Amino acid sequence: MSITFYYAPMSTASITEAVLAELGTPCERVKLDISAKDTRKPDFLKINPNGRVPAIVHEGTPIWESSAITMYLGEIFGVDAKLYPEPGPKRGEAMKWITWSNVTLAEAGGRLAASLPTGSEGAVQSDSLDWVPPEQHSAIAVEKAKADLAVCLKILDGGLEGKSFLLGDYSLADTHLQGFVSWIRTMGVDLTPFPNVMEWLKRCSERPALAKLMAG
Repeated sequence: MSITFYYAPMSTASITEAVLAELGTPCERVKLDISAKDTRKPDFLKINPNGRVPAIVHEGTPIWESSAITMYLGEIFGVDAKLYPEPGPKRGEAMKWITWSNVTLAEAGGRLAASLPTGSEGAVQSDSLDWVPPEQHSAIAVEKAKADLAVCLKILDGGLEGKSFLLGDYSLADTHLQGFVSWIRTMGVDLTPFPNVMEWLKRCSERPALAKLMAG
């Protein structure tokens, strides 16, 4: 069951990297350079016509979008590893958080990243498809993005009330979502008003697989 993993440093591919590490799933890794426009070259566009990472190819089938990859890997490898629920309401809950992180949380985070000075922590890379020229940056856009992120973080804080992890026990939903929250924190978003999120993020960082990635 061979997997090829296409990634670029400092991208959302780090989420898929964390998922693969948690699962202990072997894969062939293909590193792409966004600044060299590797993700827009014909060979890669055959795998992901969106020209973005992450992407995996499993048994000849390309799969892109980090949320889809996480849920797919969860179904194939995560159930036996006790890192992804069996089909049923618990799986629906995992899918809810994974999809929310990409659709709602990442949308607000992406607006903030695109509005930050190029080269600053967490900002969009200048050769990324999401890059916005400096003359189009807006202080109003920054504040709006931060306000929307605060709403998202309040939702997450409530979802973690009384729980160590999103589903109670640790799952790939935590692996996936912690990647986005960690990225948001690098952009200077204050997490202190959300104590459940801060404590959860600390517990996630203590997972051996994630701790090893962070140390590397």
